[in-house]
Amino acid sequence: MKITLKDGSFKEYQEPKSVYEIALDISEGLARVATSGEVDGEVVDLRTVIDHDCELSILTFNDEKGKGAFRHTASHIMAQAIKRLYPETKLAIGPSIADGFYYDVDRETPLTAEDLEKIEAEMKKIVKENLEIKQYTMPRNEAVEYFKEKGESYKVELIEDLPEDETISFYSQGEFTDLCAGPHLMTTKPVKAFKLTSVAGAYWRGDEHNKMLQRIYGTAFPKKAELEEYLTMIEEAKKRDHRKLGKELGLFMMREEGPGFPFFLPNGMVLKNTLLDYWREIHRKAGYVEINTPIMLSRHLWETSGHWDHYKENMYTTVIDEEDFAIKPMNCPGGILVYESEPRSYRDLPIRMGELGLVHRHEKSGQLHGLMRVRCFTQDDAHIFMTPEQIKDEIKGVVKLIDEVYSLFGFKYHVELSTRPDDSMGSDEDWEMATDALRAALDDIGLPYIVNEGDGAFYGPKIDFHLEDSIGRTWQCGTIQLDFQLPLRFNLEYTGADGEKHRPIMIHRVVFGSIERFIGILIEHFAGAFPTWLAPVQVKVLPISDKHMEYGTKVLNELQAAGIRAEIDSRAEKIGYKIREAQMKKIPYMLVVGAKEEEEEKVSVRSRKQGDEGQCGLGEFVEKIKEEIALKK
Repeated sequence: MKITLKDGSFKEYQEPKSVYEIALDISEGLARVATSGEVDGEVVDLRTVIDHDCELSILTFNDEKGKGAFRHTASHIMAQAIKRLYPETKLAIGPSIADGFYYDVDRETPLTAEDLEKIEAEMKKIVKENLEIKQYTMPRNEAVEYFKEKGESYKVELIEDLPEDETISFYSQGEFTDLCAGPHLMTTKPVKAFKLTSVAGAYWRGDEHNKMLQRIYGTAFPKKAELEEYLTMIEEAKKRDHRKLGKELGLFMMREEGPGFPFFLPNGMVLKNTLLDYWREIHRKAGYVEINTPIMLSRHLWETSGHWDHYKENMYTTVIDEEDFAIKPMNCPGGILVYESEPRSYRDLPIRMGELGLVHRHEKSGQLHGLMRVRCFTQDDAHIFMTPEQIKDEIKGVVKLIDEVYSLFGFKYHVELSTRPDDSMGSDEDWEMATDALRAALDDIGLPYIVNEGDGAFYGPKIDFHLEDSIGRTWQCGTIQLDFQLPLRFNLEYTGADGEKHRPIMIHRVVFGSIERFIGILIEHFAGAFPTWLAPVQVKVLPISDKHMEYGTKVLNELQAAGIRAEIDSRAEKIGYKIREAQMKKIPYMLVVGAKEEEEEKVSVRSRKQGDEGQCGLGEFVEKIKEEIALKK
């Protein structure tokens, strides 16, 4: 049999070989760090025997899919430790996730922080025992009886939902056996560095009508140094939590009277409006026109667009004059109505319509999280109507715009191409054409990307931009969605050069995504210390005493006249206290004014980063900060 490896080389074997044996044949070092294999696109155990020609990748912890097998094994080790310590506990599910793993459990007495320490200690014992992990199967009816005898009702429910002829997969390690499709490591020994991080509530199967279980989160790494680096990052993330900083810096608040509906405070509005001004500036330069569409539109519009069938559960509705209306969860149908409001010619295309539209989407209360997950937000939408020949250039233009924005804020990013989901509309031919168009544009730009199968929008494939913040976390913000379906459903037209009617093609795209969420990301990215152009308060004037208040007010007026966002601290406090307060509020510049400064008509400059920068003339400072703001340094 011929095994084609990831780098294009191949191995030939006369006898069947396990993935582990092939890894060992390649190198002992690879076999030591391997966690699983990927055979013709399917992730499998290292113990899986290959007996046919195939493509094979040996996965390690450095591969995202390889992390899954490693951390899934950690979740089973945790479950085994829990059953050893608290045998009456019932187990639900325990998958690996992006940054670690979790297990949902059901026990009468909730687990505490002290319990987590005990569980960790027991997990260390299990790792030291170096238990072999074995996979086996049994018929569905036997599997049901097996778990009924053990009192594991959640496992029984999961199995009973499977077809009657299904063969059930199990994994065992020592005395512990769990229902699982895998893959897993070969032994417990490699899981040397782990930490249980928190306990939260989680409804069984995510249904709020079901019982609330306890979800125990953890993370695991092959090396202790990697775990410590991750935990340091988590601690840094806690300090940067936008909910904490949003309150301290007076940016926004949340109230129980409006769960999921953020209130922007004065400083937060300055930040938001500065972002929106920047958005308008770059879109004018890129040839966009701005529109605004109603927040609520008739049900028949949403039926035509397909949102009523595909998104109804997330929409807020009401009745006006005995007719159903929906508050818009998306801006695109309104943009379509603007397009069809007058005849269009090929000479008019492309038409780039931008909209800062307020949208509402119903999110479950347990999923709400500060500005990151809300029920209403401003989406920086744009809809581009174009001819087929213009697709590639328009996509390249959007990519350039997104790159400009993310580079300004210091974000690195990677790109994913998301293909047709199960819940979609349109013909195979249209989807293939749209996906190929996005792929061709990315290839033409030379932008690296990975394919995310089945994660497209219901009306078309998309390109997603995942940005990386200053402490290494990734966020999906920008997106480009190519849509052949809505122009068809709304019967959109333009007159071509041949005088005939043609169907335009539509791009949906966002750069920030949700303005609210992007602000949350920026708060955490900068830890509240925004660059000067973005800071709600750019300069704080600090009179040393009441005697210097008049000169301080003069400085303030000159700053404000120059368009600089400045405030004065007029409190009867010591100057050291005022400086510390301004530093805690993350003010970029502090101007200390006293008798000497007043006499020489100067200011003593302190910056957030450099500290004391010495004296300079007020005019000199104004010119310097105006340049910094203008260049968005």
